[in-house]
Formats: sequence, structure tokens, C-alpha cells
Amino acid sequence: MGSRNGALSSYGTLLFSVACGLAVANVYFAQPLLDAMAARFGIPHATVGIVVTVTQVGYGLGLLLLVPLGDRLNRRKLIVRQSVLSAMALVAAGSALTAPWLLGAMAFVGLLAVVTQTLVAFGATLAAPEQRGRVVGVITSGIVLGILLARTVAGALADLAGWRSVYFVSAALTLVIAALLHRVLPAEDTGRETTPYFKLVSSVFTLFVEEPLLRIRATIALLMFASVTVLWTPMVLPLSAPPFSLSHTQIGAFGLAGAAGALGAARAGGWADRGHERTVTALGLLLMLVSWLPIGMMKQSLWALAAGVVVFDLGLQSTHVTSQTVLYGALPADAHSRITAGYMICYSIGCALGSVVSTAVYVRGGWEAVCMLGAAINGVALAFWAVTLRRAPHLLRKSPSTLPTP
Repeated sequence: MGSRNGALSSYGTLLFSVACGLAVANVYFAQPLLDAMAARFGIPHATVGIVVTVTQVGYGLGLLLLVPLGDRLNRRKLIVRQSVLSAMALVAAGSALTAPWLLGAMAFVGLLAVVTQTLVAFGATLAAPEQRGRVVGVITSGIVLGILLARTVAGALADLAGWRSVYFVSAALTLVIAALLHRVLPAEDTGRETTPYFKLVSSVFTLFVEEPLLRIRATIALLMFASVTVLWTPMVLPLSAPPFSLSHTQIGAFGLAGAAGALGAARAGGWADRGHERTVTALGLLLMLVSWLPIGMMKQSLWALAAGVVVFDLGLQSTHVTSQTVLYGALPADAHSRITAGYMICYSIGCALGSVVSTAVYVRGGWEAVCMLGAAINGVALAFWAVTLRRAPHLLRKSPSTLPTP
């Protein structure tokens, strides 16, 4: 996995990327399946976004309760055990007979999917300092591709064998990944100092008090990912209805458009390594904002929608990778899991808020209202970045941390 000088090898980086992509895809499989789930369980379209919301709530709880353990426990054991439990939760979701059963299973799917963030923090710790941005960029590209391709895969499987097959297939693949990770992950961390669990969890909040850089980047993440679920959660509703009447496979294919944007942003971490994090952040947020213009033209052209999705995810990936690179470079390695937890808790809050609000907005105002909401959120994110850049520019670059050891 790592070289003799401690750097993470290319093979190891790729494995981390694939494992992260598969794990995070479990959180997003439901989005193109919402209409099928609504029909099966009798959930109104105005509230079917709750399926995504409970998954994101579970994810947020996992970020707080499970991810910090990566700073205390052997991460190989933690990662493998979470993966096995995740497979069990996926089987439960695929077997659901009632709406409460489905929602409970999806909450556990989200809770255990945070193994992704343990892998990100582990990868950042193993990477050589001068390559950290590139490594985080490659791993995070896997995450974004997992998020986007989850829709494509889920749509295709649903058309072939029903929506339940999505969760059964993912459970099998998750077990395969767990076995592979058990074989190849380095057996590290055996001699690390132990910290009481509740003190470890509470120190996540200490990070927000002590580190203005984390507060800034986490706020941007909350706003960015709220706009992500504003875009993707209600999209299945107009695309599956007349005049489009697209199949699950066709709807999921829009994830491929977003994947093209994510691949184009894979070098963002490298740019951050070279000191261009401010420029990349500003351009990324601007791209997300302007993307809503072609996205709003869905009724006139699906090609415009696809182009807008590419631009949107290019901006998202660039900013997200840059934020993580800057945080891991500025704060100590023995706090990387808690850094990840704090940052991604805000990510999860944004996703949950966006998913629950977006379907209600769509029912009341249609796709145009959804696009106005998404653009407004991205506009606030860009304005927030501009204000922090002007008022506290010294906080926006990599700098030594003053974080106390818990």
C-alpha cells in the first residue's frame, strides 16, 4: 500500500478511490428510485424525499459517532467491520416490506456508509505531504464518481430486476470490497494513544471552536451539498413524467454527464498543492452558480440539462477537493478523522436539508422553482466565500494548527 518513505502508492490510492466510491454510492442509490418506492409503499411525491433525508441523517450521525474512532482505533479493523455491517444494512433495505422498515434500514445504510470518510482520512495520513493534494483528489474523485454513477447503476438495475435488486447487488459487492481491504490495508495504529470515546467525539466540536479555517470550509460544504441534493433529488420526478417519460436507466444516465465533470476536476488537489486553493475555490463556486441557467432549460432541451450537470459537478468537485486538501495540510495528522467528521457533518446537514426541501418546492413551483432555489444557495456560498476572503484572507491558506490534543 505504501512505499518505504511512507507515501501511498498509486495502486493503494486507486483501491482507496474504488472502495470509497462503492461505499458512498449506497447513500445515493435511492434518488432515481424514489418514484418506484413511492408507488410500492404509498408515499406521496411531496414527501418521498424523506427516504434520502433519513439516509443523510444516518450519515450525519455516523460522521459524529463513528468517524472519530479512526483517530483512536486500528483503522483496518474499523473499515472492514463497518463494511460488513453495511452489507447487512443493504440486505435489510432490499428486503423492506413496509415504509417504516425501509426508512429504518436506509438510516443504517447512511450510518455505516461513513466508512468512506475513514478511508479518506487514512489515505491523507498515509500520503507524502507533497502529494497529499493529488492523493486526496484521486480518492475524492472516486467518491464523486460513486455518487454520480450510483444513479446510473441504480436506474439500470431497477429496469432489469426491480429496485430491490440494487441493494442486494450492492451488498454482495460491499462484501467483496471488505475482503479485499482486509488483505491489503496496512496493519497500523496498534500503538496509538487511546482517548476516552466521549472526549474523542466532543473534540470534533472543539475543532470548530479552535479552527476558523474549518468553520469556513465546512460552511461552504453545507451550502454546496444542499444545492447538490436540490438538483438530484427531485430530478427523477419531471424526467419520469410526460412529456419525457424516461426510464430509470435513462434518468440514471444523467449521472454519466456529471461524471465527466468530476473527471475533469481530478487535478484540483494538485493545484491546491501548488498554492492555488483560493482561485480554484472561487472558480468552482462560480461554475456551480452559472450551471443553473442551462439546468433550468430542461423543458427546452435535455442536452442543456446534461451540459449544466457537467459544469455543476466540475465546480463541486474542484471546491470539495480543494477544501479537504487545505484542511488536511493545515491541521495535524492525528486529528484527520475528526477533521473529516466535522467537515462532513456539515456536508450531511446540507444534503439532508436540500433533499427534504427540494421535493416540496418541486410540487409547489415546478422545476423552475427548484432551479431558483439551487441558484440562490450557490449564490450565498459564493458571497460567503467573497466575504471571508476579504475579511480574513490569512485564514484561507495552509497554516500551522493550534488544535489541542484531546
